[in-house]
Amino acid sequence: MKVLFIHQNFPGQFRHFAAHLAQQPDVEVLAVGRETAPGMKDIKLLRYRPRRGPSKETHPYVRTFEDAVLHGQQVLRMLLDLKKEGYRPDIVIAHPGWGETLYVKLAFPDTRLIHFIEYYYHLEGADVGFDPEFPFGIENAAFVSSRNPLHLFNIEQCDVAITPTYWQKSLCPMAYHDKIHVIHEGVDVDQLGPNATAFLEFPNGKRLHPGDSVVTYVARNLEPYRGFHCFMRALPELLNAHPDCQVIVVGGDEVSYGDTPNDAPNWREKLLRENPVDLERVHFLGKVSYDIYRCILQVSAVHVYLTYPFVLSWSMLEAMACGCLLVASDTAPVREVVRHGKNGWLFDFFDGKALVEYVLNALSNPPEAATLRANAQRSVQAYSTEKGIAGYMAWVEKLCGPV
Repeated sequence: MKVLFIHQNFPGQFRHFAAHLAQQPDVEVLAVGRETAPGMKDIKLLRYRPRRGPSKETHPYVRTFEDAVLHGQQVLRMLLDLKKEGYRPDIVIAHPGWGETLYVKLAFPDTRLIHFIEYYYHLEGADVGFDPEFPFGIENAAFVSSRNPLHLFNIEQCDVAITPTYWQKSLCPMAYHDKIHVIHEGVDVDQLGPNATAFLEFPNGKRLHPGDSVVTYVARNLEPYRGFHCFMRALPELLNAHPDCQVIVVGGDEVSYGDTPNDAPNWREKLLRENPVDLERVHFLGKVSYDIYRCILQVSAVHVYLTYPFVLSWSMLEAMACGCLLVASDTAPVREVVRHGKNGWLFDFFDGKALVEYVLNALSNPPEAATLRANAQRSVQAYSTEKGIAGYMAWVEKLCGPV
């Protein structure tokens, strides 16, 4: 069987499944990604780059669609070259969010196509307009609405659509729900878990161990979509109320979602200026290696996770897998995993006082914390890579026959 993965940032969400397929003796795996894609060992990656970006003359509302067309056009050229060489994939598994697969069926009309459907925009009930601090005008509403035709076409043209959570599925048009299946790609729970011997050492020689009063916060980038502004505004009160706690913040200074601040280079600098804290107690580590990241979660006494109603971060599930006590925002994607008082605590995204109260309670009540930690670790087994691989494999075999 020939399997073709297409993902701008390959492997992205397909890391574990692609690795699994690559180990099967009768499966040939090939991948397509942009020139910036990290790639994977033992999987051939064909890199592409659009010949140009969208024109400045294009209407702003449809500029992202023109960009998608340019991505799709370049990938089509690559696929047609492969076809001339005799290549015919049995199945294509792709993240279509940037337009790469717009024309896959033109190159291979009989090839089965599985799409990873990540998000379908709404003007109410999801991320848009959720945070009153960032008003959303009519121009932005029109711009966001104009992004959905690409995503609608992506659902329409694939044979099967897969999305990680039921909440993400609920955002998609009801007419397509029978076509969309919920399979989370999974986190590597076997490589996570508590570690009593873990420690985190700082350049000055200070070490933190499991059992210390350590509060952790992780995001790919430090920005409002992941509640960084709410977290920073709660820190002064938390540090004052618990003089011994240490806070570890992991994340970059770029923007994954939303905009940069108008009055500072990044959200970290802006919010530090507005909420001064003792940098001997609050440690901004930037982006770290996976081993250090895992160690941070293993020494954590309480892990704070906030998000707009948006795509759920792997970091929340990985924190639970490490046995962290989770204090998280009571937003739709989080509620799908976290049960308040059972495997973590939930609080209103905008309620900084509640955030502080739950963190302080977590630091001062070890027996209750131990129960929540154990429950979190058990419940996240439902999001293991093994279950994700099995779910994807079932659809590959249903569409193409046994592997």
